Amino acid sequence: MTVFTAFKRISRHAALPALLSVFAGAAHAAPEVGISPWGPTDEIGRLNLITPQSRAAIMARVTGAQAYDLAVDYFIGMPSWQAAGDPPYQMWMTHTPHGNVIADPMQVGEPMNQHVSYSGSAVSMYAHMGTHIDALNHFGLNGKIWNGFRADEHLGDRGWNVTGAEKLPPIIARGVLIDVAAAKGLEMLPDSYRVTREDLHEALKLQKVALEKGDVVLIRTGRMRDYEQAQKYMTNPPGLSLDAAKFLIEDGEAMVVGADNLSFETFPSEVEGNYLPLHTYLLAMKGAPILELVNLEGLARDRIYQFAFIGASLKLRGADAAPIRPMALPIK
Repeated sequence: MTVFTAFKRISRHAALPALLSVFAGAAHAAPEVGISPWGPTDEIGRLNLITPQSRAAIMARVTGAQAYDLAVDYFIGMPSWQAAGDPPYQMWMTHTPHGNVIADPMQVGEPMNQHVSYSGSAVSMYAHMGTHIDALNHFGLNGKIWNGFRADEHLGDRGWNVTGAEKLPPIIARGVLIDVAAAKGLEMLPDSYRVTREDLHEALKLQKVALEKGDVVLIRTGRMRDYEQAQKYMTNPPGLSLDAAKFLIEDGEAMVVGADNLSFETFPSEVEGNYLPLHTYLLAMKGAPILELVNLEGLARDRIYQFAFIGASLKLRGADAAPIRPMALPIK
């Protein structure tokens, strides 16, 4: 409804108060970046929920029975955002045993090069590929990111000088798998399926699990089954709805959220009222880092829904994301 339409629908006597109410409601609904309850210098948002007590509590429950690797392989041709113009994963040999014999790069002579087989390699990649964590500077609003930090003050030619990936601490917390695909009796959710609040409720009920403050919550869509087929994996992925994300953060009080796809949300991004894409809501407004491309197939197979989540990302200074190799340790 436009302001003009609203004005026409109200009586002449009530016009001014009602019109002021319309403007007040519009102003209230306008989204803004979140200001941290942990103070003006906070750069890690909800990761402040990790405490010595919370770490000790979850580690005391570890059974030691098994460790689940939640990371994917990196390889040439792996899924990535090439359609958006981002660089693919590349790996090349900088030294090979035979090449060293010919080039003798260290000038140690042919006998040494023949005797010692030396290989070296290099990689190049986009920060948002493979199993990774989004830092809080990845998405913002109106030139600002989490805690009101401004791009024109903090973003330089060598990345952000606040909230960079190097600021993310090691994450040790209770992890929860919400297997939405299995709850629906599916191996994989349909293309572009938008996971709802009700879907999460139903899956948690079936799993007999309740969310707790400070959880790392991971959503399984089943899309990881297509990981080796990059085009199929990237096309029309299922993902989380905005309302479902609100349930995890505002009701469940999750600390970190993640999924087994490369977008977390699905496309096109939702606009509910004045809210913007899911990444903006989570990172810029709520200070909640996002994990993407998390391999949840082992946990789902063994029906492990609660675990100790342990993960530390690479300390890429000023970056808006970094690779992470998380582990899940079952708990009693």
